[in-house]
Amino acid sequence: MEERSGSCASQETLRPAAGRQDPDAGTAASPTSAGPVLLDRTFGRDDITTVRHEVTDRLTAAGFAGDRLHGFVLAVNEVITNVVLHAGGHGRIVVWVTAGSAWCTVTDSGPGIPERFLGRPGVPEAFEVGGRGIWLAHQLCDEVTVATGPIGTTIGLRICLGPAHRP
Repeated sequence: MEERSGSCASQETLRPAAGRQDPDAGTAASPTSAGPVLLDRTFGRDDITTVRHEVTDRLTAAGFAGDRLHGFVLAVNEVITNVVLHAGGHGRIVVWVTAGSAWCTVTDSGPGIPERFLGRPGVPEAFEVGGRGIWLAHQLCDEVTVATGPIGTTIGLRICLGPAHRP
């Protein structure tokens, strides 16, 4: 199952017509057809801090800065932490930049996200334990995609830094 949300004012997310399958379902965008890959690695429990620093360093070197960068890194951190805690303990992250946007996909081989947790999450209750990671990603990113099934999940994150979003 796939979900897409968010867009830049100048960029629209296209969806297939009813009854048609999206050939890129769950891929957010393809790093092979986009800009250069800045980071492509596997990670586990002991790598969360390292991955967060690597994402920050690579995107800073690519010219990203400010609150948008820090929000994106926080969203990435939440998603990789969810992989470690809920999806088998390890995954793969790919980060790239194209057309003024930073993209990230995080893939795991866990059992998939249950149907009741799919869709744009509501605001978590004040004293609720957990449930903020994907909600934060939706708040901090211009686009969040989720493709999930019994053999794993891929979550795509994107921030665009068009003229209205530049630091």
